[in-house]
Amino acid sequence: MILRPHQQRAVDIMQLHLKGQCIMPTGAGKTITMIRDAMIQFESDIAKTIVIVAPRILLAEQLCSEFLEFIINANVMHIHSGETTHFSSTKPQEIVDWWVNTPGHKLIFTTYNSLERLQQTRLPVDTIYFDEAHNSVKRNFFPATEYFSQETSRCYFYTATPKHSLAVGKPGMNDVDVYGQVICNVPAPELVAGGYILPPKVVVKQLDMVKDKQVVYERDAGFLLETIDNPKIVTITDGIIGSDNLKKILICARATKQIIGLISETDFCSQLQERGYSWMVITSKTGPIIDGQKVNREQFFDTLNAWGKDSTKKFVVLHHSILSEGINVNGLEAVLFLRNMDYIGISQTIGRVIRLGDPQKTFGLVCIPVYDNVGISTSRKVQAVVDVVFNQGEPAISVIKR
Repeated sequence: MILRPHQQRAVDIMQLHLKGQCIMPTGAGKTITMIRDAMIQFESDIAKTIVIVAPRILLAEQLCSEFLEFIINANVMHIHSGETTHFSSTKPQEIVDWWVNTPGHKLIFTTYNSLERLQQTRLPVDTIYFDEAHNSVKRNFFPATEYFSQETSRCYFYTATPKHSLAVGKPGMNDVDVYGQVICNVPAPELVAGGYILPPKVVVKQLDMVKDKQVVYERDAGFLLETIDNPKIVTITDGIIGSDNLKKILICARATKQIIGLISETDFCSQLQERGYSWMVITSKTGPIIDGQKVNREQFFDTLNAWGKDSTKKFVVLHHSILSEGINVNGLEAVLFLRNMDYIGISQTIGRVIRLGDPQKTFGLVCIPVYDNVGISTSRKVQAVVDVVFNQGEPAISVIKR
């Protein structure tokens, strides 16, 4: 395993601290530092238990696959309701029985939602990694987070977007008793300068305000197709930017209703196909769809990653929130914001398109249509996040004030 300088710095710091926060931008390779730290822990002759906590079942399964590319001397269990080829249970007694009857090192993958099931077992944990740790401050997740922070020998909180609290009685990552100090903070400009991620370029596009539902869908479809056809859009600050050949585009819709309207009440999908683009949709209501055919999640993400790695493949992905956080998607070149988000959602979404890909890709395009207060608010927030993260080199911190 060859680590980049900032990754090696994080691993070295973790050997010096038993608890703390690792603030690393999307694309910095947080998972690699967890894996390397786990490999060091598993060099011990004494059997150790390491827990990895993720916000979604899908991400827990992805993390498991990535860990097992490097770690071959540990047994694996999952604690969540999703399907997996490994032993899995959410029943405390079954978890205890597996732990007691399984010799050697152990890797346990779980979600914030199911972490309390592991807490109920009171089993000893040697190291725990909280991925996308800003999720841990949620009211129903925090008790288990606090428990493992106090009871685990080594405890690390990973995020690109910390969440602090100024409200009495509401948890935040500025609670050093639970979260420890920030022991590693990697600034995004360092990663851009090192050639590990790309800078974002923000484009704001003024659209007409309309009220008729059908006209709204047609206007949105027209904007999306115009961006695909002509990404050389004039920005407020940067003049003309863009590529002649946007191939892989993520669209963040306002709601599932908007996605359904685009694909069923306009000719958006047929227009995409005429241009040589495939299209993909994933929402909790529609499920995963590829070119009009319903598929399972495994097929969807396998296809998404395969197409992302294929430099010749052109496709558009529509979603509401499922792809905003944590999930690795290869090759995305542009994101189009049709909805507003908080600072965490915006930062995480921008992170989807600043990963390296096509050698000709020199930035991640972030495009925002403005035709009402939602668009105005979104554009301001996106610009603020880009300024803080990529110009000032600070993390985009979300603050709970009430």
